[in-house]
Amino acid sequence: MAQRDLSRCLLRAIAPISRTPRPIFASPVARCLSTTTPRPAELLEEPQERFKAAEPFDFAKEDGPRSGGGGKRLLRTLRIVPASPSYFSAKPTFTDDFVRLSALLRTVATLPMVAPIDAPKVAWKTIDQYRIMTNEPVRTQRFHKMMHIVRRLNCIHPSLMPEEVLQAMQRFKKDSQPGDIVPNPGVIDELGRAKGVGRRKTSSAVAWVVEGEGEVLVNGKSLTQFFGRLHDRESAVWALKATQRLDKYNVFALTQGGGVTGQAEALTLAVAKALLVHEPALKPALRRAGCVTRDMRKVERKKAGHVKARKMPTWVKR
Repeated sequence: MAQRDLSRCLLRAIAPISRTPRPIFASPVARCLSTTTPRPAELLEEPQERFKAAEPFDFAKEDGPRSGGGGKRLLRTLRIVPASPSYFSAKPTFTDDFVRLSALLRTVATLPMVAPIDAPKVAWKTIDQYRIMTNEPVRTQRFHKMMHIVRRLNCIHPSLMPEEVLQAMQRFKKDSQPGDIVPNPGVIDELGRAKGVGRRKTSSAVAWVVEGEGEVLVNGKSLTQFFGRLHDRESAVWALKATQRLDKYNVFALTQGGGVTGQAEALTLAVAKALLVHEPALKPALRRAGCVTRDMRKVERKKAGHVKARKMPTWVKR
């Protein structure tokens, strides 16, 4: 019994080997429903060629007995070699900049640094400006990596900054820098007056400050007549009060636009600017008092469907 089972198992195992394979024909229906494009037979049967490098150029070899040029004709037929190895990359200019900055950072990595807050203030180009300059679709992440290297180079101690680093960073600076725009210095006219201009919201004020006994005129009226609220009176002369110069200067001011509080705060900035013309050393004290900083806040506009700028109408069920 066991012999019979063993022979039966052997016949089953040998049957697939001895059986002749049936030919497989691709049905036209299956070929129509196939989503893949069959490759041509010539591509399947084509043997792969071995790669072979070009023969080296022998520039010392003469082209012929009559040339006498020592390979000049060969040089004329050669192709132009790109100036940069990154010429055949997707972003050659960016690649050159990144490689150059990385190599420069490795060269000057041992130089002493200063804290980023103490480094020279520089306005760097944005990614949009860099894309326009290079005409390449630079990714944001890679641009930030490159600018991180530029900021690291900017933190080198100014007294030890190499000239090549300055030239490399110049490419990434904006045309206008923070220190380039300098306000015109105020002058004192022949009558001893210093002029200052201030704005707040839609209000504007012009103030003339001259040495005197503490008289203040706003639009031809005294301070108490023009400003009814005590807070507005203090705001108008806060620059003089914060520096204890209230009884040493006279103020003549013209205000227009906006409301009463806006005109009072515009007058604060105008008086502070005029006072700085007389005494420039008071700028730290006036800055601590908040007199020389322009308040850039504006009234928020009303939106459609809102009662005011942000207030919504009361919800009712029906």
